[in-house]
Amino acid sequence: MGQPFVVGIAGGSGSGKTALTRALAERFADDAAVIFHDNYYNRQDALSYDERVLVNYDAPEAFDNALLVEHLDELLAGRDVESPTYDYAQHNRSDVTVPVCSRPIIFVEGVLVLADEALRARFDLKLYVDTDADVRILRRIKRDVLERGRTLESVEAQYLATVKPMHERYVESSKLWADVIVPEGGRNSVALETIAGGLVANLRGLAHESLRTIGEE
Repeated sequence: MGQPFVVGIAGGSGSGKTALTRALAERFADDAAVIFHDNYYNRQDALSYDERVLVNYDAPEAFDNALLVEHLDELLAGRDVESPTYDYAQHNRSDVTVPVCSRPIIFVEGVLVLADEALRARFDLKLYVDTDADVRILRRIKRDVLERGRTLESVEAQYLATVKPMHERYVESSKLWADVIVPEGGRNSVALETIAGGLVANLRGLAHESLRTIGEE
């Protein structure tokens, strides 16, 4: 196997980037691996729970990008890694890790993955999922209340205090680094098929340029 082809997938919270990532990963099954940026939040062991609640998790400095870069380099060298996981209820990194195997295609998904220069340097293809703000906030409310056990009030407070301003400052501007902008993420079947087709070409040994030209058509 040659060096893996790495795809970075960014976009605002609730944009549909996770749906797009999972749809692509399922398409390629054993030929694909996925890393979620959210699992690389910094450890907060020195902080109390009440202090951890107040951390701005939507800012770039909330992430341990050095560890993610180290893991990507290992995967690019053909070596498997143990990815950390994150406990949303405790607002801290869990002690549990999950194995990520080096595969021909590696998807790296996260709100801020295109905002970091070291991460961008390791991406062969950079995607940005672009979705209207009202749709994103509705999806975020549904996810945080139903899946993460948070109250509507806490979701609203976090959105206004950190999610919205950090999106405007860091996430939206990272769109400039994208090779391809994907409206609506996983719901965009045309974009999904086009990107998947380019990845198939790569797996068959064709030039990486077959993927980069998607955004030029």
